[in-house]
Amino acid sequence: MDKVQRPTVRNEFQRCIARSEQGMYIEIPFEVPDHAEELAVTYLVESFGEARAVIDLGVRDTGRVRGWSGGARKEFRIGLEQATPGYVPGKLHPGSWAVLHNAYRVPEEGCQVTVTVEVFLSTSRWLKGDLHTHSIHSDGTYSLEENAAIMEQLGCDFIAMTDHNAISQNYAYPRNTAVLMIQGMEFTTNCGHSNFLGVTEPLDDFRVENQADVNERIRMARERGARIVLNHPHCDFCPWEWDFNVDFDWVEVWNGPWTDRNARALEWWQEQLVGGRRLTAVGGSDVHRPDKYVKHAMPCTWVYAETKATQGILNAISKGHVCISYAPEGPFLELSFGTYRTGDSVPKEEREQIDAVTLNSSGLLPGDRVRWITEKGLVKEEVCTSEESEAVSLNIQKHERTGPRFVRVEVWRHFKEVDQLLVVALTNPIYFDAI
Repeated sequence: MDKVQRPTVRNEFQRCIARSEQGMYIEIPFEVPDHAEELAVTYLVESFGEARAVIDLGVRDTGRVRGWSGGARKEFRIGLEQATPGYVPGKLHPGSWAVLHNAYRVPEEGCQVTVTVEVFLSTSRWLKGDLHTHSIHSDGTYSLEENAAIMEQLGCDFIAMTDHNAISQNYAYPRNTAVLMIQGMEFTTNCGHSNFLGVTEPLDDFRVENQADVNERIRMARERGARIVLNHPHCDFCPWEWDFNVDFDWVEVWNGPWTDRNARALEWWQEQLVGGRRLTAVGGSDVHRPDKYVKHAMPCTWVYAETKATQGILNAISKGHVCISYAPEGPFLELSFGTYRTGDSVPKEEREQIDAVTLNSSGLLPGDRVRWITEKGLVKEEVCTSEESEAVSLNIQKHERTGPRFVRVEVWRHFKEVDQLLVVALTNPIYFDAI
């Protein structure tokens, strides 16, 4: 899971509590700086006598009591969307906060509390997860708790809850998991499926009869703040048969194990890119139940996000800061061009300054084929020769007429189990503004 070392502000406070303060509420103030993403508090109580001291725990923010656990806990965490039971997640407003203590029972000799407050600040980093899953809230067999636990075991950071035409999962999901649970719904029609991500109730009624109905449902979801993904648009069984000119944000080019339906979606996406559309590609397992091939986070979507929060993830996807691997363990790919990364647009005045797009990777195996693709199609293929982390590059032509408008990468691997060459990772493009 999210193992990047986040900037942290850590303080330790000690407070002696006299017997005369028994029954009083005591504040230990601390400051929350700007850009706080998570707060962690722990405390210890040391009795100065033989009798045990009982000191309750809670916290207030800049305006109200934010949580209380009494004597039930020795620590708590508060994040943007998740918190220890008894505490309220949400924005961590900068300013004066305080750890709250109730001096419930104080020995005659008094006691001392030692409080440690850690404030983790937001920092951009790669997070990974699954943007398309199902549960018992529609036609899956996994509970939401089981989905979260599996993702946690896999080391993933987020999971989108996209049950068919249902929203109950957006109220029932577990709050005490380290995995970010992204609210969503799979808008499921007889002529195609689409994920609505990031809102609790994207629709009042999912039923449609014609294109006008579909347009209206998408308009409503958009108005309520949902991000819209066309799912498995070239699937053999449930392709997108509505108008492709509907108002959507991203396309799911990789659904479950790599098969011909994904190859067709990849080809369609390439056509959109060649036509000048800067369209973000994402993946999702579409997992429903235990299966030999369809598994959580296969494929795995990697997102370079500023915060581990729903809007942080979705905003990063909108920027195209996305790569996809066939499994949570990778391979991982990242494109760079100077200070620009996967999904970014390089301004024309900076295009002349650098000679190559660089691919930084991990998890590649000997024999893997790294394919560089532009609007001209496949322009370069390299075969990996070792398992070491490799940095390979594509020299670019800088002239307006010959330089690429975008560069992206696919990695293909031969799987002897099926005797096929299959995609194991791909990036979204880096784009180049015309000179």
